[in-house]
Amino acid sequence: MAKSNNNADQLITVILGGIEDVKGKDIKILDLRELENTVCDYFIICEGTSNTQVNAIVNSVQKKVSKELKDHPWHIEGSDNAEWVLMDYVNVVVHVFQKHTRQYYDIESLWGDAKTTIIETSY
Repeated sequence: MAKSNNNADQLITVILGGIEDVKGKDIKILDLRELENTVCDYFIICEGTSNTQVNAIVNSVQKKVSKELKDHPWHIEGSDNAEWVLMDYVNVVVHVFQKHTRQYYDIESLWGDAKTTIIETSY
């Protein structure tokens, strides 16, 4: 089990790097492991300021994870309109929003019992 957690930690670190490379905003990690009936162990949530930036974040994460960990998302959806793109890495699910869509769905509140880590950025 420890190996799987190390893999998740590595994956999260690389995903965060991909988000930060293209200046994704308001990055949060929700740890869902202590909650019942969850679909994965972690959510990583961030936002971009436009369709272009949302797609840039998704592409950056994909390239970085592929290059550094030789891993690919199991599934990606939402790329067409780029208001909310979900990247499913099985144990880690990445949500890349535009601000208005993130506020509307407010998934941080839906998963309010999860332990939340706010990632500080320097940009």
